[in-house]
Amino acid sequence: MPLQPATETHPLHTSIGDFVAGLKELERDLITKDRIAKYMAAMPLRAEALKNYVWWRDSFYTRNLIYRDDLFEVMTICWSPGQKTAIHTHNGQLGWMTVAQGEVVTHEYKHGSCNAPENQNVVNIDCLGGATELQLDRIGSVACAEGTGMVTVDKLQTIHQIENAGSTGCVSLHVYSKPFDSCIAFDLDKQRCYRRNLSYFSKDGQQIQS
Repeated sequence: MPLQPATETHPLHTSIGDFVAGLKELERDLITKDRIAKYMAAMPLRAEALKNYVWWRDSFYTRNLIYRDDLFEVMTICWSPGQKTAIHTHNGQLGWMTVAQGEVVTHEYKHGSCNAPENQNVVNIDCLGGATELQLDRIGSVACAEGTGMVTVDKLQTIHQIENAGSTGCVSLHVYSKPFDSCIAFDLDKQRCYRRNLSYFSKDGQQIQS
């Protein structure tokens, strides 16, 4: 589904085309966490505007690509009740999340120690995986609901888990800079971490996975 030119920028009627066009304008200057957070707060996308990028499945949450270039990746993630990510790192990138429908909770973690520190490219940010003993400390949880709040990741807070702990479906909007195709996931029960490749359930409003 091609993106339409931005023709309406009133915050109550923001379209996907408006939103992406505005992000592309921001690429001309330095991309910072605060600049993009301010932009997203001023250009909220309602569930109706995201309807072509809303896909559900019972087995797992869905990642639905809206737009991607060298600097930005924009997607919805659709969460049925009880669905959640693994604890994972964002490789030190910048990321922003708002919610268009429902509510999710983000649990934030700090890396304590592991038995494979030689595999860490940058401490607390990225590694090659392979640890069989690890310690992560949960430092807090943040709720993000429809029309309220925003969750961010950066080089200081890069490890988290997102969960739909409610009884209804949730649609969240995510912007990443730069795009990324894999992350380190942590399994505290099995005391291991591993490189996890990421994929999309749909692209441009078209389903690509069954």
